[in-house]
Amino acid sequence: MAIINRTPDSFFDRGATYGEPEALAAVDRAVAEGAQIIDIGAVKAAPGEDVDTIEELRRLGGFVALVRSRHPSVVISVDTWRAEVGRVVASEGADLLNDAWGGTDPRLAEVAAEHALGLVCTHAGHLPPRTRPHRIAYDDVVADIIATTTGLANRAVALGVRPDGVIVDPGHDFGKNSRHSLEATRRLPELAATGWPVLVALSNKDFIGETLDAPVTDRLEGSLAATAVSAWLGARIFRAHQVAETRRVLDMVAAIRGTRDLAVARRGLA
Repeated sequence: MAIINRTPDSFFDRGATYGEPEALAAVDRAVAEGAQIIDIGAVKAAPGEDVDTIEELRRLGGFVALVRSRHPSVVISVDTWRAEVGRVVASEGADLLNDAWGGTDPRLAEVAAEHALGLVCTHAGHLPPRTRPHRIAYDDVVADIIATTTGLANRAVALGVRPDGVIVDPGHDFGKNSRHSLEATRRLPELAATGWPVLVALSNKDFIGETLDAPVTDRLEGSLAATAVSAWLGARIFRAHQVAETRRVLDMVAAIRGTRDLAVARRGLA
């Protein structure tokens, strides 16, 4: 899942794909590098300048349709917590609504059901959108992740979202400190055991930066290590900024697991 930020202030690319031509070029590049899902967002997750529904739609409106026309077979995901936005992008060809804020707007699941879209159900620590955790604590963070995400998933299916379109996300860094995110990673098998496909959004996040004492521009190795471990432990979808590198890591893990063959076979055969 490739990240396309239609924001001027994203933490990683600092607005590099805010403009439409730049964003379209990034989509084309991500697809060429092996992305199977394009995740388009118009509001950065962190606190910052207010982005209301009108502004979010200004950044997204028409763009989803352009991506659909350029890449008819790619899965298009839109990162939003607002039902109004979900309804508009559904009409433009979106396939998936990535609700990173844990059902803040319960109508979003209704939109997914109405338009036969998939839905990502995320654990965000029960916080309002665009807020950071402060001294947040859990008796058992993974138990809270499982209860929250499966509850959202079951509600979505009850509303009519197709079961094969429901995905759960432990929400690394969302409503968590870095130790929580590390624990969520090593205990991913518990979330995978629920039967819902697991998405992980690890790319260049603060828990990686704090683990390695690395700035956001120097977190690739940590992101790829977390990706490899998560793939081995049962995650199925990987939201990433650096698509080509992530694709190679996932292909290598799949080959070690035995679910992917060699790309070429020469050694010992000459």
